Amino acid sequence: MQRRLPPLNSLRAFESAARLLSFTKAADELAVTQSAVSHQVKTLEDWAGLPLFRRDGRAVALTEAAAKFLPAVTQALDQLALAGRKLQAVDPGQGWLTVAVMPSFAGKWLVPRLAAFRAMHPNIDVWLASFEAQTGALGPDVDIAIRYGREDWAGLTRIKILGEELFPVCAPAMAAQLKDPTDLARVTLLHDELREDWVMWLRTAGVPTVDSTRGPGFDDSGLLIQAAIEGLGVALGRSVLVKGDLDAGRLVRPFATSLKSESAYYLVYPPELENAPKIKAFRDWLLATAEQSAA
Repeated sequence: MQRRLPPLNSLRAFESAARLLSFTKAADELAVTQSAVSHQVKTLEDWAGLPLFRRDGRAVALTEAAAKFLPAVTQALDQLALAGRKLQAVDPGQGWLTVAVMPSFAGKWLVPRLAAFRAMHPNIDVWLASFEAQTGALGPDVDIAIRYGREDWAGLTRIKILGEELFPVCAPAMAAQLKDPTDLARVTLLHDELREDWVMWLRTAGVPTVDSTRGPGFDDSGLLIQAAIEGLGVALGRSVLVKGDLDAGRLVRPFATSLKSESAYYLVYPPELENAPKIKAFRDWLLATAEQSAA
């Protein structure tokens, strides 16, 4: 099927002018003249058969159609730029490595350790994609992923990185109020998406009478941890994610009881990439770093 594509130079001029709401600033960004930007935008308007800007003196505003068109153009140009960077990496042992990872794991565990990988492999630029789905095949632009679950990703090579335990964590000031797990009835419990984890921990600790349904919730574990640091309440921390904050004294464990999670963190990638140099470099570094962290 032949695609009816708009002219690329016109798209670049339109996207810059629409994003900046200025033909002058777009000309500076693209290193061309203002008249060149105007010409390219006019070409796109002629191609589309409708106006894209409303001009009032020197001020410009987007038409309704252009406002709807802009996000798709920006995303498409970003993808082209990323694809171009990857294409330039002729040596398979260098260039971009796109790693899909959950924001909480990226922020609390992976990013603080990435400098070590960079030092070992300065020719590999890691691109973290933090909102890739946790199920199914990898996205078309993803090389490798770190997922959380129970090893149920058919068709992908999967290697366990880290297991984890769950236990209450809170700010030091709040910990002073907690002498016994029954004291949790007098403080706010903080939740992530798996609210049933509190039920299981309280049962393990022998205090099933504490109401575990109350308290605010967060759809990202990194936000949950930050809420606990700020003193909003007591969170059921995941050992992998809270280790840094425990070591730094931003969080404390008021009770020793822990609950072993049935899920773990896994490295996953297509089997055909098993021996790809960039995959191997990241995999070997990640496994060695995870082993050191667990120890």
